[in-house]
Amino acid sequence: MSSTPIALDHVPGVSDNEALSLIDAERLRIARELHDLMSFSLSTIDVQAGVALHLAEERPDLAAEALKSIKAITGEASSELRAVLGMLRRTASGGDRPSPGLSDLAGLGTTTTRAGLATRVVVCGRARSLPPAVGHAAYRIVQEALTNALRHAGPASAVVTVSYAPDRLVLEIVDDGHGREGHELEPGRGHGIEGMRERSLALGGELDAGPDRRGGFHVRASLPIGVQS
Repeated sequence: MSSTPIALDHVPGVSDNEALSLIDAERLRIARELHDLMSFSLSTIDVQAGVALHLAEERPDLAAEALKSIKAITGEASSELRAVLGMLRRTASGGDRPSPGLSDLAGLGTTTTRAGLATRVVVCGRARSLPPAVGHAAYRIVQEALTNALRHAGPASAVVTVSYAPDRLVLEIVDDGHGREGHELEPGRGHGIEGMRERSLALGGELDAGPDRRGGFHVRASLPIGVQS
């Protein structure tokens, strides 16, 4: 994370109401970060812990692999959480930890595959560097979509398609699980889809989520990036 929390005495030239609005926006951004981080990590750990318990006696080798995955996930989550808390405390020791982006999707897919959701990442079009805000939002949207699939799809696989268009980035995450059942479609039922939509809208994009016509569930986000040569 590269920004620091906003304080009233650090915003010259704006009214108190404007500064408070900036603070509220920063709090919402931090809340999204914490939700996405903890939701993904805890959901993956829960699945892997269940696998380890189930296989502990009959397949201790596979149980050990599940425990290794838990250790790796907790280490990554702890690192991200320290970055968020460091930002809140405005401590710069050690520098800012780079926010995850599109280059981290392969690792994310490996993590969800190990957790039981076989995940394939497909890139369409000419990959290129994007504004950091777009890359980070894209990562978090994919992460949350896969978290929902881990929680609700049952035995399933997922395909993440990243498409580079001239003026936008299009993300599609489709699983072949139980479709509508269990997913957060009703208002107030959860913050996953709501958070993904907020991330998209904040960049001037749009997001659609619902049962897929091929079965399972889909999330599709379109994020403007400007025309790039």
